[in-house]
Amino acid sequence: MSEQERSPSVLIVSHDAEDLAKLVAEAEPGIDIAIAHDAREAADAYSDQRVAFGSPQAIAAALPDMTSVEWVQSSWAGVAPLLESKRRDYILTSIKGVFGAQMAEYVAGYLMAHELRIIRRYDEQRARRWWEGVSGSVKGKRIGIMGTGSIGSDIARLAAQLGMKVTGLSRSGSAVVGFEEVFPVARIDEFLPNLDYLVAVVPDTPLTDNLLDARTLALLPVHACFVNVGRANVVDDVALLAALRTGRLAGAVLDVFDEEPVPEENPLWDAPNLLITAHMAAVSHPELIVPVFLENYARFAKGQDLVHVVDFDKGY
Repeated sequence: MSEQERSPSVLIVSHDAEDLAKLVAEAEPGIDIAIAHDAREAADAYSDQRVAFGSPQAIAAALPDMTSVEWVQSSWAGVAPLLESKRRDYILTSIKGVFGAQMAEYVAGYLMAHELRIIRRYDEQRARRWWEGVSGSVKGKRIGIMGTGSIGSDIARLAAQLGMKVTGLSRSGSAVVGFEEVFPVARIDEFLPNLDYLVAVVPDTPLTDNLLDARTLALLPVHACFVNVGRANVVDDVALLAALRTGRLAGAVLDVFDEEPVPEENPLWDAPNLLITAHMAAVSHPELIVPVFLENYARFAKGQDLVHVVDFDKGY
């Protein structure tokens, strides 16, 4: 086997391409690395590399012209832009097992903030009012997690440590350690009632489109709070706005949106009891994702099966 076959060249396409390349080169000095920050730069930097690593959005835009690419390693957990591309004659892998801790802390933080009524207390403080409203507790509350993969399992684990009762929803409904019960999507009507908190961490697939619409949101108790750290397609924004405005839902926290950044004119900004964050529940820190790439790179160079391979038909 030639040196080139053992160490296939890599095109890294990402806004932090230099940081990714530095870590890859430190771990594997023999790899020939080219970098680009966006699709336009990728077109210039491409020179028949067999491996592309980085932003699925940028790589998807450049992929039609990168005919020699055999494997794409996404630097995100989500790979929707690549799934939307017509090209599928390559191996696609995603990042798994590194974002769960961040997302679990994010979810737990906002659940605690909701129970402790931190936003209300801050508003009262700013108005110089001595407000004696009583706090609640997450202990004993029921949390439903849509998505029982690695991230959902990390959220479930932390929720259980906080004394919450954890149920899940998945495509198959198969039992998963850490969940008291897992419902298949077909039984979502049984999953939603009686929840105190609903957390969505499902992938963007046709199966998850508008799973939470006016009908299903109405199945939640009026005191429930919804947190979305997965993909925006799972919820109908118009229905969510209506539920918040009419008091049919006590609150919501959104980290993902159909259009990002959210336009100034979007009514979500003014929705009552809605908290918005800028798609930052989990950040793709180079030191977290490069080890995943390197493990797969070693496998690819040896002709072995890769880990975290995406099924183009399932979408994850």
